[in-house]
Amino acid sequence: MPASQARLKALLKTHFGFDAFRPYQEDVCVAVTNGEDALLVMPTGAGKSLCYQLPALARGGTCLVISPLLALMEDQVLKLQSLGLRAERIHSGRERSQSRAVCEEYLKGELDFLFIAPERLAVPGFPEMLARKRLGLIAIDEAHCISQWGHDFRPEYRMLGSRLPSFRGPEGAADRTPVLALTATATPRVQKDILTQLDLPEATTFIHGFRRDNIAITVTEVPQNDRPEKIAKIIANEERRPAIIYVNTRKSAESIAAELAESFDVVVYHAGMTKDAREKTQNAFLQGKADVMVATVAFGMGIDKANVRTVIHAALPATLEGYYQEIGRAGRDGLPSKAYLMWSFADRKMHEFLHEKNYPDVSLLERVVQAVAKAAPDNRSREMLKEKSPLDSDIFDAAVEKLWVHGGLRVDSDETLHTGAVKTWKESYVKQGGHRLEQMGLMAAFAEGRRCRMLHLVRHFGDKNDSGKDCGVCDICAPDLSNFRTPNLSEIQQLSALFTVVREREGQSLGRIHKEAASKLDRKVFEKYLQALAKANFIDIEERSFEKDGRKVSYRSVRPLAAAFRESDLLARVRLPNDDETPSKSSPKKKKKSVAPQTKVTDPPSELVQESVESLKQWRLAEARLRKAPAFTILPDRTLNAIAVARPADLDALQAVHGMGPKLVEKHGKKILEVLAVQARA
Repeated sequence: MPASQARLKALLKTHFGFDAFRPYQEDVCVAVTNGEDALLVMPTGAGKSLCYQLPALARGGTCLVISPLLALMEDQVLKLQSLGLRAERIHSGRERSQSRAVCEEYLKGELDFLFIAPERLAVPGFPEMLARKRLGLIAIDEAHCISQWGHDFRPEYRMLGSRLPSFRGPEGAADRTPVLALTATATPRVQKDILTQLDLPEATTFIHGFRRDNIAITVTEVPQNDRPEKIAKIIANEERRPAIIYVNTRKSAESIAAELAESFDVVVYHAGMTKDAREKTQNAFLQGKADVMVATVAFGMGIDKANVRTVIHAALPATLEGYYQEIGRAGRDGLPSKAYLMWSFADRKMHEFLHEKNYPDVSLLERVVQAVAKAAPDNRSREMLKEKSPLDSDIFDAAVEKLWVHGGLRVDSDETLHTGAVKTWKESYVKQGGHRLEQMGLMAAFAEGRRCRMLHLVRHFGDKNDSGKDCGVCDICAPDLSNFRTPNLSEIQQLSALFTVVREREGQSLGRIHKEAASKLDRKVFEKYLQALAKANFIDIEERSFEKDGRKVSYRSVRPLAAAFRESDLLARVRLPNDDETPSKSSPKKKKKSVAPQTKVTDPPSELVQESVESLKQWRLAEARLRKAPAFTILPDRTLNAIAVARPADLDALQAVHGMGPKLVEKHGKKILEVLAVQARA
């Protein structure tokens, strides 16, 4: 029987205290309650969670929620419990006795919501336990992780498509359990792949709410060394705080926070900090005790602070999906807010360098496959083959992991390697690597773009219900309102001379043009002028490349878009970054906060390190066999070695080890410490 909208609204009021739905929620809730499979793509903060929680209550039974984020899982469970709902979770961070108790509650029908991590489905006996009881609804959060074209692909999510049928009931049955896949970031290509992988051909797709016209986006090319000063000028205006400043590395987070601490109440957040330290800084920001947060992308998931006025990216993000999710943390109260993106060509080159490490040339993968094929059956351990290989250790490990993902190799839990059965692994690998490069290119194209920033993002996500109008507040739509200014007479003359040079040297690299014909301009000014001319559609900056000694060499060149112009045209259309902006309200200078000196730690004896590594490998092998997965998917060798050297005594110290982030500590922290403790007593 179709869901009654009146009943859904009554449940909305009774359980959640809301008098009305937020935009786009009601249609999703009605469809899912009526048993339709659905894919919901809706921005962070728009109310996705309610779209599975309310139908779950309306349908009855237990709603299975699959989520890869343990911290967010814990937060959701606590919120549901605070509303008087019966919610529990099972994940590797909990004791076995706690998990067993939750299973018993589930089988007795005493749970409204059961949250699990995706890898839990690989634990022997667990899927069979779930299948003993018919579920009311299956919700898959962060569904973009299913797709290899998503910005956060996770191989363990791939198993969901084969697991779900046993929990849903017979295909075609009237009472078959519906599936709702949810994500905040999925392009049309990723959306299609999610539905394919989950085998949901009849699913209704809801793509809504990506336009945020209260966020004015400004993109500026700024050399890396100048960014801290530029950031300080932006947030010096009191009306632009609270502010979140995103950086790409832990080192950058620490250094920028230290510089800003001279003038602002600043906290820093990254995955290398202890859990207590992260919670302390997060709470300080959420409670208003600090109004500037400098963070890596580790900060933000599940964070709901309505009055963030500014989000600044101090470096070029890797993907538009990640970028959109992060700027979406500004202005959730609906009031005017700002998003600044600072970038340079060096940012893109760094992303390309990291890409080459993560995606070795296909010829290197072929060499690994050949080495496995030639090795005797009892000489195919990953360690043995790595020792014999001329490849760098990290490249060898990256190659094995990619071959396993794409089917070029089979890897046992004890890391014995076998040639794979998938003949098309090369095609799959090359496509995925090319897609990652394409994502970087799309991010760079956005930074260099000359159309409305918000409309660019809306179209990227395929929101077909959008109005298609320009936002009217970004640096393209309203440059005079976005920290840009009209050039003065001297600058107009310099811009005019530069345009003449560009026309004469069409196709040459920017470096050569600057060196041979525009060296009177500082390189920073030269780049700034080119970006201004490009935004005004006088020139087009193109990415080009050529082959040299078997390597691809990239460079940028300029193509004029106008045959002739007048200086009055430049004055009317060109806008330059307002680097000398004077804030309306400034914060008083504060005493620079001291940084605690680092304590030098003496490495333990090499024999003890090796013994610890062996003990950790034995634990990893047991864990891998339990999960029926290759051991390197639990923790890589370099992380085990780092743990053995550091010999952490508690979870906070373990998280400080390079390679151990909050998620890994939550998953494996207690067991790792137990292994080290036992080994120390031996």
